[in-house]
Amino acid sequence: MDEQKETRIFYKTYVDAIHSGLLADMGAERWQTLCVLAAYMDENGECYPSMESIAARLGIARESASRRIRRLVKYRWNGKPIVSVRRRREPGPGTWANNVYTLSPETQLQFGNKERNSS
Repeated sequence: MDEQKETRIFYKTYVDAIHSGLLADMGAERWQTLCVLAAYMDENGECYPSMESIAARLGIARESASRRIRRLVKYRWNGKPIVSVRRRREPGPGTWANNVYTLSPETQLQFGNKERNSS
């Protein structure tokens, strides 16, 4: 019997997200949405899940996920955005790729063990 090796990827949350008031300020819905994005992020805080993937992980409709993402992108902590979004084009006319979301260090979330710059 062949054993499949499981790849385990993780992100960590610093307790400062709680002690600083970030979690309380952003509320459960934005925090939940942020955590879903974080599950896709790389060591630079970037991720590019499809809206369908985000919706599936949240257990909501695609349209609801899109509204949540817009609210999260508009949210500011200490005057700074915690998530930014960049649209990408695929080769070919009028074809868009998945958005690229960047989670800022202010989120207090980090991929793996590598320390992120807080610039």
